[in-house]
Order: sequence, then C-alpha cells, then structure tokens
Amino acid sequence: MGEAVLKEVARKRGIEIVVDSCGTAGYHVGESPDERTVAICQKHNVPIDSYARQVATSDFVRFTHILASDESNLQNLNRIKPSNTTADVRLWGSYLDNKPIPDPYYGGMSDFEKVYQQCVRLSNAFLDEVTTKDSKS
Repeated sequence: MGEAVLKEVARKRGIEIVVDSCGTAGYHVGESPDERTVAICQKHNVPIDSYARQVATSDFVRFTHILASDESNLQNLNRIKPSNTTADVRLWGSYLDNKPIPDPYYGGMSDFEKVYQQCVRLSNAFLDEVTTKDSKS
C-alpha cells in the first residue's frame, strides 16, 4: 500500500519518483498485495500493481531513500545494508511523527483505511522534505 500511495501522491504533486516496495523477509515473494489493500486503494482511486519482493543489497545503492515501516524492519535493514550504502535508510514515520506503520493484516477494513490515511500523510511529509532539500541543493 505504501508504494502505491507514495507513487500516487507524487504523481498528483507533479513529482517524478521511482518507488519499489519490498520486505526484509521473503515470506510473500511474488505474491500480489492483500485483497483488502487492493480494495482500499481502489476506493481511493490509487492504482496498485506491485508484487512482493525481498530487499536486495543492490537496493542500498540503487535508491536514494529506503523507508522502513517500523523499527523491526529498520533494524533488519541496518543489519543487512552493505558498507557502500548510499541510500538514506530511515523509519518512514521519521519524516512526520516517528510512528510506525501498524500491520493491518489481522484487523478489519477500518485498520487498512487507517494505514492508507497514514501512508498519505507520510508520503506528503516525505516529499515535502526531499523536494525542499533538492530545491536547496
């Protein structure tokens, strides 16, 4: 959901961005997003067409930013990041309120809606910060 929302928020703001979500574990590699994630994105007219993949060490130099959903994932990312990392690896919530994104999997549609709304806020906060930095450079 985070990938789809960040892409859509950037598109609406006229910002070109490459976003590719992945997990720190390979549990669902190759699978489509949860049907509830798809339903929430469709409700908000947010295109979603990604498949699960596991983070690769090349991602740490391929991307400028790697956003972790929670502290556990951030710790895993910091543990596996190579010494030549060029990406800024941070908790996504650090751009706004330092709150993790809760996993809505065991909840209901309202939990997925809350995560969607959080992703919108985090996307805007992230883009505000990185586009401000880019314009100052």
